[in-house]
Amino acid sequence: MLFLEKMKGSGQSPPRVSLVEVCWSWVGSFLGIAAVALLHYRLVDEKGLLMLIGSFGASAVLIYGAVRSPLAQPRNLLGGHILSAFIGVTAYLWFGGQPWLAAALAVATSIALMHLTKTLHPPGGATALIAVIGGESVHNLGYLYVFMPVALGAAVMLLVALIVNNIPKTRKYPEFWL
Repeated sequence: MLFLEKMKGSGQSPPRVSLVEVCWSWVGSFLGIAAVALLHYRLVDEKGLLMLIGSFGASAVLIYGAVRSPLAQPRNLLGGHILSAFIGVTAYLWFGGQPWLAAALAVATSIALMHLTKTLHPPGGATALIAVIGGESVHNLGYLYVFMPVALGAAVMLLVALIVNNIPKTRKYPEFWL
């Protein structure tokens, strides 16, 4: 019975954010994803490389929409993505013949490593999974995937977050670096 009791929740949903906050979140996420996408489509795509991965969409929610969250801070953004990318590539290289196993190991190990290094960033789990299920274009990158698209793309998004999130007086980013 205690198990079911826990599922009821214990509080109310958080209050709605202001329209100004919504607008700044929109501007930041638009500019951050636009910067990475522009680099992808104008520079690296023609060379058969990647800059834009799905997990960056989830990172945008955190670093532009939940700027005070510990999960959105630079250490978490960069560390979570980079460590998870490394784990994901390794899982694919070692267990790629069994994609179900490689996928599960990549995500679970990434979560554990992010916890241990205090770099928990939920999109990192997706970054690890993309390394396994991303197809030939991702698999051909090998460990280059860690640097590009992952590290470079996350750094571009961080740069935009540092600028946009500090324009309004009501926002401050980051809350901490280390």
